[in-house]
Amino acid sequence: MPQAQLDQIAIYLAGEFDNKPQSLADPAWFLHLRLWHRPLPRALFGDGYGFFIEQIGVASGQPPYRQRILHIVERAEGLWGQYYALPDPVAYSGSATQPDRLASLTREALIDLPTCGVAIEYQPATQSFSARLPGDSLCSFTANGVTTYVRLKFDIGPDPAMPGGPVVFQMEDRGIDPDTGKATWGPQMGPFCLVKQTAFALPA
Repeated sequence: MPQAQLDQIAIYLAGEFDNKPQSLADPAWFLHLRLWHRPLPRALFGDGYGFFIEQIGVASGQPPYRQRILHIVERAEGLWGQYYALPDPVAYSGSATQPDRLASLTREALIDLPTCGVAIEYQPATQSFSARLPGDSLCSFTANGVTTYVRLKFDIGPDPAMPGGPVVFQMEDRGIDPDTGKATWGPQMGPFCLVKQTAFALPA
């Protein structure tokens, strides 16, 4: 069953997502975002599934940002999602829609983020998955001499309001001030709800 669940979450994740309906309904709180999970060659990690992730503010006129790598794998204790940073994220800007540019990625070049791993639980009642950091931990990483702390959280699965409907990716990452524990950025009125627009094929 765990292998079947690993395959299922990979199928859910692989694609392009957009929250236009949510943004139109409540533009004061939810920017219009587009998010990509572009599958990477299986050889990059040797097991599980890897994804190149980036997103864009549709109305911003700015290039895609927040480039990162996610490796979904099966462990003895269950499914696990491990994030990695890129040595030069800007160099890969736009690669979600130009995947040939990702062919140069190697595991050795990726930056390990030991605190940025999420435990993934399958929810049988909704056929969905929930990913959370262990306990009350924070993901931390340093860029340009500045350390950032993030509380990572996502849920993905069929839209519970629409049986047989599209896959919805609910993203609720928040920047956290480690001294106060308060959020410094991220959604304040619940998660971004991004609906899958296009599915990407998983590598063999």
